Amino acid sequence: MIGDAKGFDRRMLEALICPVTQGPLEYDAEAQELISRSANLAFPIRNGIPVMLVDEARTLA
Repeated sequence: MIGDAKGFDRRMLEALICPVTQGPLEYDAEAQELISRSANLAFPIRNGIPVMLVDEARTLA
Protein backbone atom coordinates (compact mmCIF):
# COMPACT_ATOMS: atom_id res chain seq x y z
CA MET A 1 0.00 0.00 0.00
CA ILE A 2 1.57 3.27 -1.10
CA GLY A 3 1.01 6.53 0.74
CA ASP A 4 -0.17 5.11 4.06
CA ALA A 5 2.37 5.68 6.83
CA LYS A 6 0.91 2.89 8.96
CA GLY A 7 3.84 0.83 10.23
CA PHE A 8 6.27 3.69 9.58
CA ASP A 9 6.71 6.74 11.78
CA ARG A 10 4.49 9.39 10.19
CA ARG A 11 6.59 12.19 11.72
CA MET A 12 9.71 10.77 10.09
CA LEU A 13 7.92 10.52 6.75
CA GLU A 14 6.85 14.17 7.03
CA ALA A 15 10.41 15.24 7.90
CA LEU A 16 12.19 13.32 5.14
CA ILE A 17 12.47 14.67 1.60
CA CYS A 18 13.93 13.32 -1.60
CA PRO A 19 17.69 14.00 -1.62
CA VAL A 20 17.56 14.66 -5.38
CA THR A 21 14.51 16.91 -5.84
CA GLN A 22 13.72 17.91 -2.23
CA GLY A 23 10.18 16.74 -3.00
CA PRO A 24 7.84 14.68 -0.80
CA LEU A 25 8.12 10.92 -0.31
CA GLU A 26 5.47 8.20 -0.15
CA TYR A 27 5.74 5.06 1.98
CA ASP A 28 5.32 1.70 0.24
CA ALA A 29 4.71 -0.78 3.07
CA GLU A 30 4.74 -3.87 0.84
CA ALA A 31 8.13 -3.08 -0.73
CA GLN A 32 9.51 -1.35 2.40
CA GLU A 33 10.57 1.67 0.36
CA LEU A 34 10.16 5.42 0.32
CA ILE A 35 9.05 6.54 -3.13
CA SER A 36 10.03 9.81 -4.78
CA ARG A 37 7.69 10.33 -7.73
CA SER A 38 9.52 13.53 -8.72
CA ALA A 39 12.89 11.71 -9.03
CA ASN A 40 11.36 8.39 -10.14
CA LEU A 41 13.32 6.61 -7.38
CA ALA A 42 12.53 4.19 -4.55
CA PHE A 43 14.73 4.36 -1.45
CA PRO A 44 14.94 1.14 0.61
CA ILE A 45 14.07 0.86 4.29
CA ARG A 46 16.39 -1.58 6.04
CA ASN A 47 15.75 -2.64 9.64
CA GLY A 48 13.35 0.28 9.98
CA ILE A 49 15.93 2.83 8.78
CA PRO A 50 15.45 4.66 5.46
CA VAL A 51 18.55 4.52 3.26
CA MET A 52 18.44 7.90 1.51
CA LEU A 53 21.44 7.34 -0.75
CA VAL A 54 20.91 7.75 -4.48
CA ASP A 55 23.37 4.91 -5.14
CA GLU A 56 21.15 2.57 -3.08
CA ALA A 57 17.87 3.71 -4.68
CA ARG A 58 15.95 1.71 -7.25
CA THR A 59 14.76 3.41 -10.43
CA LEU A 60 10.99 3.15 -10.86
CA ALA A 61 9.71 1.61 -14.09
